[in-house]
Amino acid sequence: MKTITFNSKISLMRHVALALAVSSCLIAGCSLAPIYERPPAPIPAHWQAEVLNQGKETAPLSDAPLDWRSFVINESLRNLVATALENNRDLRQTILNIEAARAQYRVQRADRLPSISLNGTGSRQRVPGDLNVSGESGVVTSYQAGIALTAFEVDLFGRVKSLSDAALQEYFAIEANANAARLGLVAEVIQAYLARDSAYRRLALTRQTLDSRNKSLELVSKRREAGTTTVLDYQEAFGLREQAKADFERIDRELRQAGNALQLLVGVSDLDKFLPQEPIDMPFVRQIVPGAPSDLLTNRPDILAAEYRLRSRNASIGAARAAFFPRITLTTALGSSSTALSGLFESGQNSWSFLPQLSLPIFQGGQNVANLDLATVRKDMAIAEYEKIIQVAFRDVSDALDASATLKREEESRRSLRDASSETLRLSEARYKAGVDNHLRYLDAQRSHYANEIGLIESRTSRQIALTSLFKSLGGGWKLEPEER
Repeated sequence: MKTITFNSKISLMRHVALALAVSSCLIAGCSLAPIYERPPAPIPAHWQAEVLNQGKETAPLSDAPLDWRSFVINESLRNLVATALENNRDLRQTILNIEAARAQYRVQRADRLPSISLNGTGSRQRVPGDLNVSGESGVVTSYQAGIALTAFEVDLFGRVKSLSDAALQEYFAIEANANAARLGLVAEVIQAYLARDSAYRRLALTRQTLDSRNKSLELVSKRREAGTTTVLDYQEAFGLREQAKADFERIDRELRQAGNALQLLVGVSDLDKFLPQEPIDMPFVRQIVPGAPSDLLTNRPDILAAEYRLRSRNASIGAARAAFFPRITLTTALGSSSTALSGLFESGQNSWSFLPQLSLPIFQGGQNVANLDLATVRKDMAIAEYEKIIQVAFRDVSDALDASATLKREEESRRSLRDASSETLRLSEARYKAGVDNHLRYLDAQRSHYANEIGLIESRTSRQIALTSLFKSLGGGWKLEPEER
């Protein structure tokens, strides 16, 4: 008689287990999930006004969904954004959420494959005489070892596959949300930097204005002592100086708070090495051109996330439908059995078991119907959410387009106004010192010029912030205009 060795028996077990796994996969059935169709986008086919194109055709969009380095011109700002992407705590948590979703998907996907294990058991029990075939009581010993496939569901109607697909789409949604978080962080850092830069420029201007008004107050004081000016002129000059001091403290507070916000976003304790010591010329970011509204569907991360969630709800309907059909599970074991441990792997000790189980739902108290209704309602909710996010995205882009265009024209007008008020101030000062005009006209020229300088700084900053909002709202679907100088 041929003897089967221990190694050859283990090899046989592995082949049989592999055959079981393959056959189980081959008999897996189709999915009952509805065929997915993307809902029509509830937005116009074109923007109301391609205000940034200025008569030029819109160039093809960039393939890169998040090319912020080409959008940001200033090198120190680029370094700040890169540092924030590495150190921001909120973004770290978002990345960890991706890892958790990936692990959850792997857990769900594992249910689609058989779970095969190598088992070994031993038992000893005393059997009373009235339960023993021989009629005598005694101790029964048994040992078993082999490979087992436990409670594997044959996915004839795609229930397990639908659950796996739903988990996969949820993972994709969380990943898209992470891209949205990255994009949002880039925009927040840029806007915080611009806010701080605006406060820095306004503070420098206010410091110069305060010095000028201190000198003007000294001049008025000397003229008052000499009797060549009135107390009213002195009070006007004093009030103007105090107004500059109050503005200085207010803008200094704004500068400090903007620095605190930027520090929180970047995630470092010392920002001095990232910030210039003197105000530098604008712009910090580039002009960009949007494509068609439909490009939002493939570029904007929050819209992609909403569509992935919709796909997940669609797959959940398939799982809910499959619950109405029979469920087949297989439990199989192949190995050796013996009453003595020493003879467990001897010839002739082969053993096997095959325990298929069929479960057909008959009465569930309406649970399956309710689960299907719930899955259908959740899909309808996901469609509503998807359409709302698209509409919000369209509005975000439209607002940013309008803001960028109008602020560009406003900046040009304010620059001309600043230049005119600068010349007016120069002439008023000369006429006042020559005694041609009174002090009140000179004070009005000072106030106007200071206000126009502040207005120009704020409009330039607001335009750069609007361009950043446009960059964020397009989700990366944009093309750069030639760099401004």
